[in-house]
Amino acid sequence: MMIVMKATASDEEVQGVIERVESAGARAHPIYGEELTVIGAIGDLEHTSRLELEGAPGVDRMMPIMKPYKLASAQLKDGARTVLEIGGRKLGGEHFAIIAGPCTVESREQTLTAAHAVAAAGGAMFRGGAYKPRTSPYAFQGLGQEGLRLLQEAKEQTGLPIVTELMDLRDLEPVLEAADVIQIGARNMQNYTLLTEVGRAGTPVLLKRGLSSTLEELLMAAEYVLKEGTEAVMLCERGIRTFEPAYRFTLDLTAVPVLKELSHLPVIVDPSHAAGRRKLVTPLSLAAAAAGADGIIVEVHPEPDEAICDGPQALRADEFATYVELVNAAATVAGKATVDALV
Repeated sequence: MMIVMKATASDEEVQGVIERVESAGARAHPIYGEELTVIGAIGDLEHTSRLELEGAPGVDRMMPIMKPYKLASAQLKDGARTVLEIGGRKLGGEHFAIIAGPCTVESREQTLTAAHAVAAAGGAMFRGGAYKPRTSPYAFQGLGQEGLRLLQEAKEQTGLPIVTELMDLRDLEPVLEAADVIQIGARNMQNYTLLTEVGRAGTPVLLKRGLSSTLEELLMAAEYVLKEGTEAVMLCERGIRTFEPAYRFTLDLTAVPVLKELSHLPVIVDPSHAAGRRKLVTPLSLAAAAAGADGIIVEVHPEPDEAICDGPQALRADEFATYVELVNAAATVAGKATVDALV
């Protein structure tokens, strides 16, 4: 249930509604806008049906949220978009951001070289995997805590917020120390125990769509994080598995405008994993920006031909500035403010 307060509602009236919601056994989720306050009453029908708040002081109207995902629903914010601010960088709404870095942290030199290239080109955040999910158990699995230490050093030198993946709850604490954004990869999108604990941690979350998941399943996964109190969640389209063998995955760009219809959460796109080939990354990025994506997460490596993991899809660090210029131009045409434009 969504309770829309009057523009003239006092703090006491808002608090009174919150207390009423909680006393009925539901969870109150207040959203304070510039003009209106909206309170989401989250719970089963038995709890929300007995709120009886029509005509209560400060209440304008009550509206049922029909989607199974309540906190992720666009209806909850009455059309407003969520804007995330992470380390001074904004993403969502009118703001566009590029997150870039190597697929995996391999060495100090590789990590710091990539980080400085990303920062110099106007990247908003630095991504890098300290823990890597691999199809083969014999493949390189990441440097673990040493990789996290290198990511922290990259942040110290460049000031870029860090995006890194969490795969296992046993690594939650060290990842929290290093990460400004926790990435939940496609293979863990429906790991509900992991989503719940990450939601309780309070650190912003980048949630990737599963390889064969529907948009509703993605939004329900986001709901697990939101339900535990973490409001800073971004959704990532990274390509889905189809019958087409000509490229690694099919990048579902239709998901960008559709997710924006369904949800208030920012939507970003990962063209690297969909393409699997460097030559395809730029055109897919331009298409994503033109489609209205709030950001791009892309792989960049100083020496892609020598990369331990996913080298064929990584952009070259010395060409990254040109890539950023092209993608930012497309985002600007779509009505977005880029990092360069905000400086």
